[in-house]
Amino acid sequence: MDENDSAAPSAASSSKPPLPSLCYNALTPSRIRFMVLFWLLVIIDSVFMPIGLYFGLEYGTSLSPNTVFSIVTAAIGGVSIIEYFLRTWRLWKRDSTCRPIGGGRWGFDFFQWMLTGAWLIMMVELIVGSTPDQPPIRLLAMPPATLLFCFGTQLVVFEGMRLVGRKMPVRVSSRPRGSDVLPGVYYLVEDIVSVDGSGGTAYRERLWERHKASRVFRAMLDTVTLFWAVGSIGMATLTTALVFTLHRDYAYAVGWSAPFVWAGLWAGMTWWYVNGRLRVERDTWDQVDRL
Repeated sequence: MDENDSAAPSAASSSKPPLPSLCYNALTPSRIRFMVLFWLLVIIDSVFMPIGLYFGLEYGTSLSPNTVFSIVTAAIGGVSIIEYFLRTWRLWKRDSTCRPIGGGRWGFDFFQWMLTGAWLIMMVELIVGSTPDQPPIRLLAMPPATLLFCFGTQLVVFEGMRLVGRKMPVRVSSRPRGSDVLPGVYYLVEDIVSVDGSGGTAYRERLWERHKASRVFRAMLDTVTLFWAVGSIGMATLTTALVFTLHRDYAYAVGWSAPFVWAGLWAGMTWWYVNGRLRVERDTWDQVDRL
């Protein structure tokens, strides 16, 4: 979420309280530099590296297929792994300033647990796939699609629980056990901005206040959750179908590139939609946007 308002236009109104501010701007020069550098490294590490190494070693050397994929598997994912452990440290350290509200040192947030589960599944795919003398290249092209399946499935589970009125059976980020289930994107925004975006625990508190106060904000999160849930599972399914039907070389290239192209497109459309809804929220706060 990108917002830098200290008070909404309705602050001058005596009849209604001002729109609770998120007090967070993702477009500061330092954050822009960090995001550009981080995602550039991720794309190099997770798209160009596996594809380039595969074709370079497979067709430019006399190495066995097992050796080729052992090298590729060992070389990729470094940036994501480093970020994962840095994130774990930020949440776990004794003086953490980004931990979920009411959470202990071992009470990691939802995004951390989701990453852990997805990483374990992807590592199994890569290790099992690179072990045989003739590695199953289609399985080794599946990790990005697997990540999308994990991500989209979790969002669908949250939406299903909301539709049937179930309460949260466990703590999820800052929301305690027994609380209402929120749109899955709420937890992701809370966790990513608070930890990776340096918003801190204070951002978790401000996000909750905004969610409670604003109907437009809640509706926006509902829409974005469905958009990413359907899109993630749809893209994962399409990628899987292509991986298991195309020629093996094309399948490997598509498996490691298509999900990232889709994610960039989806993120761009989400940014455009969210900024538009935040403007509507501010403009209509006095008229319609109350509990």
